[in-house]
Amino acid sequence: MSDVPSGTARPIVYYGTAPLHQACAPVERFDADLEALVADMFASMYAADGVGLAANQIGVDARVFVVDCPDASGEHLVAHVVNPVLDPAPVPRELVTDLEGCLSVPGQYHELARTETATVRGFDVRGEPVVYTGDGTLARCFQHETDHLDGTLYVDRLPRKVRVALLTEAGLSERG
Repeated sequence: MSDVPSGTARPIVYYGTAPLHQACAPVERFDADLEALVADMFASMYAADGVGLAANQIGVDARVFVVDCPDASGEHLVAHVVNPVLDPAPVPRELVTDLEGCLSVPGQYHELARTETATVRGFDVRGEPVVYTGDGTLARCFQHETDHLDGTLYVDRLPRKVRVALLTEAGLSERG
């Protein structure tokens, strides 16, 4: 999928909404419905001024994410990954602490340590294998979006006091 197809922007769901807090189901059918989902995900991400979006952020239970994200050199990768798996970080694991935000926790950012580089493997909408390696913000995007598909938001990785403060500021509440 070299060109991003036009899709329909769907509403972003916020922290506390059930689909965000559970692991997504693997995609088993690579068909026109999947292509339409990916197109809608790109449209939704762009409408919300995001750099990445996981399917559960628009309420869909499917292991798919899209990115339009720069690496450390500023070069953008525009891609989608179906059934992504992150490769383990190389040892020694180099962590970088930087600000991170999320469309599902609007307007809030906090520092979070992530590995400096990340490699993600999966498939495109036709079921062809893809492998992407990135550094900088792109590495952070791969880790952030894969976390989403596992039911974890970046604020879940923060100390509870910080998480509660960010959610309160965003007009959201911590889930029960």
